[in-house]
Amino acid sequence: MASVSAKLVKELRDKTGAGMMDCKKALGETGGDTTKAVEWLRQKGIASAEKKSSRAAAEGAIGSYIHTGARVGVLLELNCETDFVARGDLFQGLLRDVSMQVAACPNVEYVSTDEIPQDIIDREKSIEMGRDDLDGKPDQMKTKIVEGRIGKRLKELSLLDQPFIRDSSMSVADLVKEVAGKIGENIKVRRFTRYTLGEGIEIEQVDFATEVASMTNS
Repeated sequence: MASVSAKLVKELRDKTGAGMMDCKKALGETGGDTTKAVEWLRQKGIASAEKKSSRAAAEGAIGSYIHTGARVGVLLELNCETDFVARGDLFQGLLRDVSMQVAACPNVEYVSTDEIPQDIIDREKSIEMGRDDLDGKPDQMKTKIVEGRIGKRLKELSLLDQPFIRDSSMSVADLVKEVAGKIGENIKVRRFTRYTLGEGIEIEQVDFATEVASMTNS
């Protein structure tokens, strides 16, 4: 992928309304050619999706996914602008794909990094600042290293930042934007719950050897 300047990224963003990272990726994929980058964004549905992202998405559907073996289940709410779109195949397919993504990512706890509470962020910073490998490093360098690690850690907790399980070249956020562009409506992943069979249940551990021995001696 070709490297691109910040100026080109800004120009493409101003022209299309797409996000900075999407513009950078588009330019990289097209060798820095702005015209081709616009076409790339349009093909992915990203440019049109960004323009619709501020519109209210109050309709939608709640989908469920039960993984093979019935040991993991997911409930997920996906919103759009109209009930008509919510019943369509593209929307329902996205609902299932994102629900499957949640099932496949046990460490994901939030829809996006914006939802992560400040106390969680502060806790992660405290852990990273105390790492042995930072001992003796200048404060400015230590802060920069920790910020990089925290950014990576927060993305690990965010559903939208995960590589899509069916195509790792795109993120879940990219997938949502692509479908939103095709449908022509704003689409938002609102919330989800992941259930794991037996999670939280304390099971008494039985020492069978000791139990057999005590029965023999009685």
